[in-house]
Amino acid sequence: MKSDVEKLKKVLTRTFYEHNRMTFILALISTILNSILFFGISLIIREMADTISGVEHSKSLGEIAVFILLFLGLVFGSYIMDYVSKPRFIFTAVKNYKNCVLHKLMEKNILSFGNENTSVYISALSNDLEVIETGYLEGQFQIISNVISFVGAFALMSFYSPLLTGIVVLLTIVPITASIFTGNKLEPIERHVSEENIKFSSVLKDVLNGFSVVKSFQAEREILRLLKGKNQELEQSKLARRKVKILVGMIGMTASLFAQFGVFFAGVWMVVKEYAMTAGTVILFVNLMNFIVSPIGEIWQLVASRRAAKGLIQKMAEALAEHHDLGGKLELEELKSAISLEHVSFRYEENTEVLHDITLRLEKGKSYAIVGSSGCGKSTLLNLLLGGMEDYRGSIFFDAYNIKEISKDSLYHLVSMIQQNVFVFDATIRENITMYKEFSDSKIQDVLQLAKLEALIKEKGQLYKCGENGCGLSGGEKQRISIARSLLKHASVLLVDEATASLDRESAYEIVSDILEIRDVTRVVVTHSLEEALLKRYDQIITMKDGRIVEQGKFEELMEKREYFYALYTVAK
Repeated sequence: MKSDVEKLKKVLTRTFYEHNRMTFILALISTILNSILFFGISLIIREMADTISGVEHSKSLGEIAVFILLFLGLVFGSYIMDYVSKPRFIFTAVKNYKNCVLHKLMEKNILSFGNENTSVYISALSNDLEVIETGYLEGQFQIISNVISFVGAFALMSFYSPLLTGIVVLLTIVPITASIFTGNKLEPIERHVSEENIKFSSVLKDVLNGFSVVKSFQAEREILRLLKGKNQELEQSKLARRKVKILVGMIGMTASLFAQFGVFFAGVWMVVKEYAMTAGTVILFVNLMNFIVSPIGEIWQLVASRRAAKGLIQKMAEALAEHHDLGGKLELEELKSAISLEHVSFRYEENTEVLHDITLRLEKGKSYAIVGSSGCGKSTLLNLLLGGMEDYRGSIFFDAYNIKEISKDSLYHLVSMIQQNVFVFDATIRENITMYKEFSDSKIQDVLQLAKLEALIKEKGQLYKCGENGCGLSGGEKQRISIARSLLKHASVLLVDEATASLDRESAYEIVSDILEIRDVTRVVVTHSLEEALLKRYDQIITMKDGRIVEQGKFEELMEKREYFYALYTVAK
């Protein structure tokens, strides 16, 4: 797991520079040029001050004017390069990073988000990404600029006055100490803000998804108190971050002013005592001190921000490494014979086994009903057939091939699942059926007919917008859209998990009846509805109790045996 996280972290970091290296190089060159050119301001000021003071061998005003014009031309050219390259580099880097994260999300296990907090990803692609953009991408140019400014300023100072440069070194010990002391406080506080943002987003998402429950139980006041509490904690963490940043700036600025005034005082003293020092050189040193104290004040903060950003990239890598969809390499076009389970057992937690020694054969093209009380392992059995969980004991075969050897793409092509809560995108009916893929009108028309959606299409049309999670459709219509999706991709196996539990009796009967009419598809239906007319149409009924298969056979056979299925059916009646 640790090695997977490190690999993903490297992939996420490298993606900033994919198809972006030339733009990065141009942005780097413009950063270096800008940093070097700003020393020209100090040199111009020195020459002008010496000219005013009448220092021997100083430049004439004409020479200074030419130098200024040349300098301004170079600065303009450098900023044009910066204008063209840096925004483009950051644009591409952020786009690449988000695309990489989205790509890795699509590689996660089919059941991932039943176990993970999706707010982690929402926060990572919004709040966290802003920190990465400023602290990592923009910050790297600022760090380079500060390093060049610091080194260049010392080089110029040493050239004009080694003695005063020595005094500068002594005076900068204070701001360096202050920056080291305060700079490391930013990384943990950035991570804390990210965590609080995830908590707030998670609660807000839950409240919006469960809004009808909140209203029906008249819990508005309590939920509002919960939201306000989480909002308070989030904003409190941001307040602490702002305070730390101001504190870092305040300490840095105070130490910097101390160093600047100290150099100014020392320079004036040297002029007064006639230590081969001109007024222009003193002003040069005072001006260059900006390129010493500013980097000292900023560099540790920039480095800390970069570390904080790298920490958020690490957090993203850790999240993406969870429930990664591995699978095998075998490609299987269709189910030709049967699905076989041999002595399969599964547990979610230690000492809590959900399935016990399941041995079962599901033949191609036949229909199977799985019945039993709540918690007996019916849904878990379907999830295993979907390849969502791999830490089981025993073996599952599609024809003669172990499910772990089959590629996930191939498995998802073979198997479709219809659940109780069908997810419908805020898109058209056609887009929800095709899942944004291209299909001919004739194929779509065929599945509309098989899924009994013709009446809906006649009333609303294929381009009808379904609304958020299908709010413009009934439960039965959403289930039929789910059936149409499965038929359109020609799945060999259709798994149905309590798909009609939330529907009225008439709609539920129609949906299951339609599923049973589908031919050449292996249908495995977990159902709580024990309608005799429907149960008689299944090729086999599989009865589960406490994670075991206790009976299986046709309806009449099980009724004649008068055992567990008979008891379930009688109670249901």
